[in-house]
Amino acid sequence: MTLQTRVKICGLTQPDHVAAAAQAGAAYVGFVFFPKSPRNVSVAQAAALALEVPVGVAKVALVVNADDTLLDQITDKVPLDMLQLHGAETPQRVQEIRSRYGLPVMKAVGVADAEDLPALAEYSYVADQILVDAKPPRNADLPGGNGLSFDWRLLEGRRWAVPWMLAGGLTPENVATAVQMTGAKQVDVSSGVESAPGVKDADKIRAFIKAAQTGPVPSLK
Repeated sequence: MTLQTRVKICGLTQPDHVAAAAQAGAAYVGFVFFPKSPRNVSVAQAAALALEVPVGVAKVALVVNADDTLLDQITDKVPLDMLQLHGAETPQRVQEIRSRYGLPVMKAVGVADAEDLPALAEYSYVADQILVDAKPPRNADLPGGNGLSFDWRLLEGRRWAVPWMLAGGLTPENVATAVQMTGAKQVDVSSGVESAPGVKDADKIRAFIKAAQTGPVPSLK
């Protein structure tokens, strides 16, 4: 039997959207701790949202170049299963965080062209998972969630030392193609299931997960 694609719905801010993601079959839900993001939540908000997540769905905290003070607050108050590092964290910093908090760490790596691929291998030896994301535009406010994709052909036939997840510009309309082209067993979406920046759409969440796991779905546009 072929295993279904595991889906992460990131940037959740409302209990009903957490429920929609879980009910539709998401394997992970993500909470963003980055003030510049329209998906930013406080530690208290995330703690309340985490209580809405059913057993068996992994709770992920996304941080950007976070210091230990912030990470201490998050890990102390929010019941988490994973930390996602989405900034310019070095391999050494990834190891430090992994050791300090005793949680699996996913490191996001931006890709625009073939020159970015060696970094994926480098981080695969210090992180528990890697997130292959589209590199943000120069001077962008957000390191992710920009709705941009990259040339998926760059990933054809490539594998790393740890599990990896595909992100960047994925939508209900294109995720099946992305999975087919890259062989991704895991995918991550944020802006692609929103009706406005930071506002998740339950119908799009359901359509995205269905498309990722079973193939193309009719356009929602």
